[in-house]
Amino acid sequence: MKRLVASVLLCAAVAVGASACSSNDTTPEEEATKAAAELCTNLTQLKSDNAALKALNPATATKDQMQKAYEAVQTDWKNVKESTRTMKSAEREAVQQAAENLKKGYEDLPGDTTGKDALTQLQPQIQALDTAVDEAATSLKCRK
Repeated sequence: MKRLVASVLLCAAVAVGASACSSNDTTPEEEATKAAAELCTNLTQLKSDNAALKALNPATATKDQMQKAYEAVQTDWKNVKESTRTMKSAEREAVQQAAENLKKGYEDLPGDTTGKDALTQLQPQIQALDTAVDEAATSLKCRK
């Protein structure tokens, strides 16, 4: 009888242990893959919204259009910043510097700046951000 109880307890312990081992926890590799995919998605969105900003026609863009496009880029940058743990340090710094330069350039515009003048003045920062995002996405092997 003692042997039967011991066998039942042993089987129960093995069953509990086996179920604990087969939990739905993700592995570090799966988490890294998920983080890289999220970062690629965020970089793609940043690139897309930066392209929309870049594509505004200086001759016809209003200050409101310029502001909305700029705000979309800033929102995307915040998302990228939150998911940069998978990015190499140099890439992270390049994208960060380019995004901050665009922000500073935008914030330094006089209040009466037209959409045309704003786009003209911000073209170097917009292009630098586009290049930095491209380089980071390429390094991460993001799908295009």
